[in-house]
Amino acid sequence: MRTMRSTKCPWAFLGVAGALVMLVFAVHVFMVPILPSSLDFFGAGHGIGKPRNVLPGVGVVDSRLSGQFPSDSYGAVTYRGAPWKAEIGRWLAGCDAGLSVVNITEFIGTKRCEQDCNGQGVCNYELGECRCFHGYAGKRCEEVQKVECNLPSSQEWPVGRWIVSICPAHCDTTRAMCFCGPGTKYPDRPVAEACGFKTILPKKPDDPKLTDWKTPDPDVFTTNKSKPGWCNVNPEDAYSSKVKFKEECDCKYDGLWGRFCETHVECSCINQCSGHGHCRGGFCQCDSGYFGIDCSMPSNYSVAYGMPSWLQPPMNLPDSSINVKVVAKKKRPLIYVYDLPAEFDSHLLEGRHYKFQCVNRIYDDKNRTIWTQQLYGAQIALYESILASPHRTLNGDEADYFYVPALDSCLITRSDDAPHLQMPRDLRLRSYHTLEYYRMTYDHIAQRYPYWNRTSGRDHIWFFSWDEGACYAPKEIWNSMMLVHWGNTNTKHKNSTTAYWADNWNYIPIDRRGNHPCFDPRKDLVLPAWKQPNPAAIWLKLWARTRNNRTTLFYFNGNLGPAYKDGRHEDTYSMGIRQKLAAEFGSTPDKQGKLGRQHTANVTVTYLRTEKYYEELASSIFCGVLPGDGWSGRMEDSMLQGCIPVIIQDGILLPYENMLNYNSFAVRILEDDIPNLIRILRVCVCINSPFRSVITFDTYLVFPSHQGINETQVEFMLRNVRQIWQRFFYRDSILLEAQRQKRLFSEEAPWSVEVSKLDKVDDVFATFIQVLHYKLYNDPWRQGVLQRKETGLPDICSKAS
Repeated sequence: MRTMRSTKCPWAFLGVAGALVMLVFAVHVFMVPILPSSLDFFGAGHGIGKPRNVLPGVGVVDSRLSGQFPSDSYGAVTYRGAPWKAEIGRWLAGCDAGLSVVNITEFIGTKRCEQDCNGQGVCNYELGECRCFHGYAGKRCEEVQKVECNLPSSQEWPVGRWIVSICPAHCDTTRAMCFCGPGTKYPDRPVAEACGFKTILPKKPDDPKLTDWKTPDPDVFTTNKSKPGWCNVNPEDAYSSKVKFKEECDCKYDGLWGRFCETHVECSCINQCSGHGHCRGGFCQCDSGYFGIDCSMPSNYSVAYGMPSWLQPPMNLPDSSINVKVVAKKKRPLIYVYDLPAEFDSHLLEGRHYKFQCVNRIYDDKNRTIWTQQLYGAQIALYESILASPHRTLNGDEADYFYVPALDSCLITRSDDAPHLQMPRDLRLRSYHTLEYYRMTYDHIAQRYPYWNRTSGRDHIWFFSWDEGACYAPKEIWNSMMLVHWGNTNTKHKNSTTAYWADNWNYIPIDRRGNHPCFDPRKDLVLPAWKQPNPAAIWLKLWARTRNNRTTLFYFNGNLGPAYKDGRHEDTYSMGIRQKLAAEFGSTPDKQGKLGRQHTANVTVTYLRTEKYYEELASSIFCGVLPGDGWSGRMEDSMLQGCIPVIIQDGILLPYENMLNYNSFAVRILEDDIPNLIRILRVCVCINSPFRSVITFDTYLVFPSHQGINETQVEFMLRNVRQIWQRFFYRDSILLEAQRQKRLFSEEAPWSVEVSKLDKVDDVFATFIQVLHYKLYNDPWRQGVLQRKETGLPDICSKAS
């Protein structure tokens, strides 16, 4: 798309420029059927024409839908409160809401496993194969593996070089975890990382303590109450200060609670095993007859106890116990979820060394939910929603999509956890490490299932939740749909944008990665990042705060780079974008005591953390959305507090940006136009300006530097933000947990009360399903597949014209 750069021109020319602006605006709005519908920023330099990021099927929706659902002046068609890109909104408004149910035959697993996996795994009744617990292997889980905690030792490194699992005490070699072990008063108490080694005290008051990884600390085993011990310290004595204890020791492992790990609590599992199993450290040990990562899949041997809720209602149960089939009434799209070998998911959860890794919740000493700030929790949230959804099917022949639940969020955070996770060929790059795991997942499903080869994976879905999304996806899976938080089309930022060397994908061999972009708007989708439910913010309805109560013009709070205290030291952090913003508008002094060149009273650009962060967002009209090491959560923060997002990252899409009409609720500023940011946003200057109109494009709004945004446009955008904020919130997954907690406790937690009271409008999962539904019927390649299936749609919707 062609963009407009800021220029300085004499006032004599502004009248002519304004007239031209008005003309272009009018032509774009009123002559859409005649002229091309977009100027393609993402293919800048290619001139005006059909944009490269148009989805398959756009422009081919039946003309009757166009007449029935016209677009507004911003180019949007509204469906269920959200402004969609016109062709997408028309199809959804005309077809999604009227979708009828279809009868789907579900196949229930009947294949038993040998010796019932010896009690050390869960039988996959679909394949007749065991999914063994961490540390066990073999056809019957009969082999006990030995996964070491330590790397090879030497005279210099008596326990081996540092790795997260490093252990100078007792190593549980089924999980590579370190405990006090036999002979101590508390043998199951973790001795994690720095706990078991000597501490180097700081030489200066402000310097941090360091760990001497070459010297184990024998005092952790002491019974001398005057020394700081750990493995024999009585919790009651420690709480009453009768004995000393080593402060570097804590309770990092999941399933344990208290300063001294004295309480066993619920571990975090996918869907908490759906009420049909027990969570053992992250791996669901299913009740007899149930299987799957969350024990939600019934078998021939469990149907007598009823069917899971996602298969109901209604259905016809057969009388025969052989080749069990059930007929369920469902709505498309239908999603088949692969039950992968445990090393791709359950082992990563079961063997994690830090309870906050991978998951978006843990449990306290009363087994009540504690939501975490895990940035990558969206992967777990979406996975749980799909597994519990009536859109899920066990019949791969009827499925419209195939979800591959490899967990890069868990793999990357655990890449240095233990020796058995390391791959010599991955160059110590977490990005390369992840690529290899996804490639092994591809090998498994391509070899063991018939579905991949039918379509070369074009109906498969993979989630890459890490900082740079699918940039490091293996070439074999690129035909598939990629779910990411980082929609870098590589049209401007062509190389790895992270400042962290281990995540850099530039060094991955071309024969492994291929030469694909990070994101293809024609097939991929950016999803919102995880944000924990904040009961106070929901109760206060911060997203609903009106224009009159928003007194700050522009707000950004975050790491601003090396010029500021505690800032990231790399110049390449945030691709330098945050640094440019701070240099112009910084409202907090940098290390040299300087403010931004254009700092002003009602503009906040600061690095100072504050407990009033959400309140300050909700008191602002516009909020900055800038990258970090790849994506950041600023878009979600803005939307959830009702603030108009101001996006500054060229060629990099935000959540749903290739589906929703961002013109209606967000503003994009070119990176080169950062110095003109406030001139563009300052509403009061432009209320009576003759240049109040804006040029609208399908991708985003482009504001010339001499004109601003008027109050009518601000009110319009704020209203749309209020309408759609829940599409950036994982309410469905949160409510699944609320239902589980209600079965355990008579009194609801505040987060459960407040989320349950929210309007039942579409959230992330509902939006995801709508996108899949649209793509299903508007991708010309899929038409031959759908013609063989019962769609429940009229011809106007079920075929491209």
